[in-house]
Amino acid sequence: MSIRRRTSALLGLALFAFPMIADAQPAAPVSPIVFTLRFAAAATHYVDVEAVVPAGRQPKVELMMAVWTPGSYLVREYARQVEQVVATDASGTVLPVSKSAKNRWTVTTNGAERFTLAYRVYSREMSVRTNWVDAGMGILNGAATFMTLVEKGPRPHEVKIELPPSWKDVAMALPNGSGGARHFVAADFDTLVDSPIIAGDLAIYRFDTGGKPHWLANLNEAGLWDGPRSATDTQKIVEANLKLWGSLPYPRYVFMNAIVESGGGLEHKDSTLLMTNRWRTRTRKAYLGWLGLVSHEFFHAWNVKRFRPVELGPFNYEAENYTTGLWISEGFTDYYGDLMVRRATLSSRDEYLEELSNVIRDLQTTPGRQVQSATTSSFDTWIKQYRPDENSPNTAISYYTKGAVIGFVLDAHIRALTSGAKSLDDVLRLGFQRFSGPRGFTQADFRKTASEVAGTDLTAWFAKHADTTDDIDYTPALDYFGLRFKPTADPRADKGWLGATTRNDDGRLVISQVRRGTPAFTAGLNVDDEILAIGDFRVRATQLDARLEQYRPGETVTVLVARRDQLKRIDVPLGAEPVRGWSLEVRADATPEQQARLKHWLWEM
Repeated sequence: MSIRRRTSALLGLALFAFPMIADAQPAAPVSPIVFTLRFAAAATHYVDVEAVVPAGRQPKVELMMAVWTPGSYLVREYARQVEQVVATDASGTVLPVSKSAKNRWTVTTNGAERFTLAYRVYSREMSVRTNWVDAGMGILNGAATFMTLVEKGPRPHEVKIELPPSWKDVAMALPNGSGGARHFVAADFDTLVDSPIIAGDLAIYRFDTGGKPHWLANLNEAGLWDGPRSATDTQKIVEANLKLWGSLPYPRYVFMNAIVESGGGLEHKDSTLLMTNRWRTRTRKAYLGWLGLVSHEFFHAWNVKRFRPVELGPFNYEAENYTTGLWISEGFTDYYGDLMVRRATLSSRDEYLEELSNVIRDLQTTPGRQVQSATTSSFDTWIKQYRPDENSPNTAISYYTKGAVIGFVLDAHIRALTSGAKSLDDVLRLGFQRFSGPRGFTQADFRKTASEVAGTDLTAWFAKHADTTDDIDYTPALDYFGLRFKPTADPRADKGWLGATTRNDDGRLVISQVRRGTPAFTAGLNVDDEILAIGDFRVRATQLDARLEQYRPGETVTVLVARRDQLKRIDVPLGAEPVRGWSLEVRADATPEQQARLKHWLWEM
């Protein structure tokens, strides 16, 4: 299909309009909350929110704001950015508003049928989970922007957006209401929260795949970002996923690509919000990284947004929603992110194997893999994943990383058990068929489904790989595909190794991380120690590597450090730096059968 860039001239104004698609919105049983967003003070990072709220003549109503957003599992306390909350009735009379909780407000309505609530949201945190507003653009997330009534049952929410004159366009993955291109309608609060907004200088490209419209909305191309290329390649990723899954589960889809010198992505049912920098289409490696991000977030349209752990929906927006299944929802998505870029022929075989090698290396060089399992990492995401510190590598593992590696070895395991007839692709397709409706899957559901596809009970396999901290045996997977880890010589075998990570802090040599199992850890060097000397000789911030080359593994050196301004001498027996291997390559002696399996896995045949 061809890619079409929408021009930014229609009566002097670019309009991003989504047509209403049949059956996209159910008939509204109750009156909607109608929001209007304005940006009168955009240069000072504020969005002004006005909401017409049905009160049903109740004497008091309570409103709430989410404390977290789905897909980013941390209580972020969005209400802390809200100010100047004022309620008025139809005559303009000010109604009493009081805080009833950290994220709740009670309005005394005086029996009004409806009232208008106005408030401001400070928006200056550049991430895909929060809000950013400045003179040139706005990036808004539903959880960080909208209040809703505390009530049971769904209620429609509408959003009207008034743009500053210099902002060309707005994108939001909701159907339009009767108010035109800047009037959007959500069936309920969940849908509203799941629909981010970007506005400003948008270059918008449309393509149709599988009978569904798709848009890539690039914010701030600025003559540097290659828009047509990024749209063409995004379509290839969509087409590869259509081939994998067999259908597209949404009525429309919007890729919102904010080119804002930041990074990250967040998945939504019918869209994704991405952040990147303006140079990423200029070099091969950087561009492949962006394509991997696009692929990862798009894969979530199936895995987690619809096929999800049972705990992740319906959501409690005011508290943590615990699950042990993020190693599947995020980890498997990470595995497929780069794999689908390869399957879409956007990366080479070697480039894909390099990306997979990096994931394996990350796992195998993190001491926390021997402390925390994949299921525990998932459960603890609320206190660990988004709050890392200098000791995190020693105590934790990312469910993204461990889950991606489990995905790889499980994929190979199922292929081997079924003589290539089935794969992890089939597990996800069957799981999506069974558990993408109102009810998600339990851990038992998923493991039973995988066992059914494999034709073998995988209970013990999952217990070992997901529930324990046992190291993963890569040999079966590598043997199946005819791969191996490259033999690696150790060029530093004769150099003393301290094992502490350091930074140059304005000319001060400061320890920034000490990983478990290193000489520095064993000897008792601490994060924030300033290294002053080794033995009786000064070590400057740029000299540590050269100085350590003068010593051999097994030698003990005395390191002089300043710890909170007190001098300490610490004896450190130097070690030999571990070989950082884990680079995959195809075996030179791979059999024709192994070569065929590799090609089948990567869709090269």
